[in-house]
Amino acid sequence: MSSSPTRPAALKPRLCVMMFIQFFIWGVWYVPMWNFLGGIGATDAQVGSAYAATGIAAIISPFLVGMIADRFFPTQIVFGVLHLLGAMFLYLTSRAQNFDDFYPMLLLHLVCYMPTLALANTVLFRNSASPERDAPPIRTLGTIGWIASGVLVGGGFLVAGDFTWQLPKFLGGPDAPAAAVTLGSTVWPYYFGCGASVLLGLYAFSLPHTPPQLKGKTVSVGDILGLKAVRLMKDPSFAVFIICSLLICIPLSFYFQSTNGFLGQMGVQNTEGVMTLGQVSEIFFLLLVPVFFRKLGVKWMLAIGMLFWVLRYVLFANATPETHSLLYLGVLFHGICYDFFFFTGQLYVDKRAPEDVRSAAQGFIAFVTLGIGMFLGGKLNGWWNGRQTVDGVKDWAAIWWFPAIMSGLVLAVFLVLFKDKSRSPRSEN
Repeated sequence: MSSSPTRPAALKPRLCVMMFIQFFIWGVWYVPMWNFLGGIGATDAQVGSAYAATGIAAIISPFLVGMIADRFFPTQIVFGVLHLLGAMFLYLTSRAQNFDDFYPMLLLHLVCYMPTLALANTVLFRNSASPERDAPPIRTLGTIGWIASGVLVGGGFLVAGDFTWQLPKFLGGPDAPAAAVTLGSTVWPYYFGCGASVLLGLYAFSLPHTPPQLKGKTVSVGDILGLKAVRLMKDPSFAVFIICSLLICIPLSFYFQSTNGFLGQMGVQNTEGVMTLGQVSEIFFLLLVPVFFRKLGVKWMLAIGMLFWVLRYVLFANATPETHSLLYLGVLFHGICYDFFFFTGQLYVDKRAPEDVRSAAQGFIAFVTLGIGMFLGGKLNGWWNGRQTVDGVKDWAAIWWFPAIMSGLVLAVFLVLFKDKSRSPRSEN
């Protein structure tokens, strides 16, 4: 890459576009999938399996990145090819008429998509003059892309077979027409995701050349999964952090999987648009994390994140069609829930891990949370929703009390057993 000092600055807009489309692709179909699956007759267990597919793909994706992208081909090429393949599978997903046809195509799309999350970060970090300074605001464009996808789907309707769009009600738009079918229940989110995947796949070939980092090196399975970081588990508090991170991701899945359908049954219009309020708050709280991290320390930051998961589910459990304020507040809590735990957790891992296993440690925590945790959470959520459904009617209070209690138990264990050693030298371990 050129050493010209102006080149990294000139790349910022291009990297922002990359991040925007990257997360638009995921958000545009993932949030409304609950509605689409209902339309093709999927059971609660099948819905859980569909959301758990994200965890399966997250477990597989390190192998694609570590064994192929990091060793043989330029990152931007692998990034582009995976998005083009992912577009094809997402289109085939939209053509499914039943779950048996839907699930294999969804899983194949996710196997292509999930590695691109790491590859996008690689392109970003290796083509930034100062990743610590430049990466956070550029990564924020990804959150904005997710918000844009929710506003698009939440404000879109099919009226008498024609596609129309209006500003979502929560942003000041009018009520949906009486004859309207919300876009989230149709195949349109998959069409939007497919088109965006093709766009980003082609755009990727114009991104700066990013050669493979591990070319000519031998890489083991342990290296790919970050298993070198397992030795950090000798520190009891780090082990508590890893175990609690895994366990807290199980109730987290309930939010991503069930909230869209829950809001709709509570009478909320434009549910996909309303759920983007969580990403808006995520941007706001992300800016506060460095300040609170210095003042409170890692233990209380992580504890606050878990506490607000408990509070969010308690609000949902007590909400009714007449108390939409509780629903909106629960969605807004997403920012503090996600940033105070996940982003703070990444900072904690970076502080605790010696330099030689720092990258492995970040890979290990991602494997544990986004992979194993989200898979278990998706399956458990589907099973529990099925048990709380009688004659097609869900007992939403019982559904939400379950993750509330689980989150509370994890929080209690964490507060008792975790000792904040984040300020210790990296060499301790």
